[in-house]
Amino acid sequence: MAKKKTITRDQIITYYMHHVLEHDENPKSVYTFSKANNFEEALFYKHFASFEAIEKGIFEAFFSNSMSLLDKSDDYKIFDARNKLLGFYYTFFENLTANRSYVIHVLNKHKNSLKGLKVLSGLKEHFTAYINNLGIQTLDLKQEKLEKIQDRALRESAWLQLLLTIKFWIDDTSPSFEKTDIFIEKSVNTSFDVLDTAPIKSVIDLGKFLFKEKINMN
Repeated sequence: MAKKKTITRDQIITYYMHHVLEHDENPKSVYTFSKANNFEEALFYKHFASFEAIEKGIFEAFFSNSMSLLDKSDDYKIFDARNKLLGFYYTFFENLTANRSYVIHVLNKHKNSLKGLKVLSGLKEHFTAYINNLGIQTLDLKQEKLEKIQDRALRESAWLQLLLTIKFWIDDTSPSFEKTDIFIEKSVNTSFDVLDTAPIKSVIDLGKFLFKEKINMN
């Protein structure tokens, strides 16, 4: 049989996931993987430098596929930041659940140390950019350096929350992973309640008022 003269990135990802699910292990080498799927080894390197790069690309694809679905929703477009993030979580974890066997294979042995996992680095880049563009209201600190620190803290805390949710989902044994849905709702809502700047601004305004009145009285 003549070998394929071209192959797409998505085809390689599909072949790779099928191999992992069928054999419960990564392919032994790019050469044997390419040969088993009837394409030249050189074609592999046009898209990926290694199997680790494929794994990274798969988690990026989970994010991209989730966003593509959300972008087709008219309701999502008019949601506020809180409900957009909830929508993202539910859609993203539907994608993970549809590929649970593969995700468990890749992440289960690292579930207690997901933070520095290279395979999730691409997902982190996309997700934190998404958080940055959600328009989440934060304090107006009137100082660029402080606002940059605040924005970075927001992105990092959101990323840690996503990792915590992934770990919860990995360990979830409830039917249809309903406990993960509950966890998502409670954790996202709690995060936004903590970020709610209105009460903080009221306290600051009260403090300014009292300070001003004290000066005037003296």
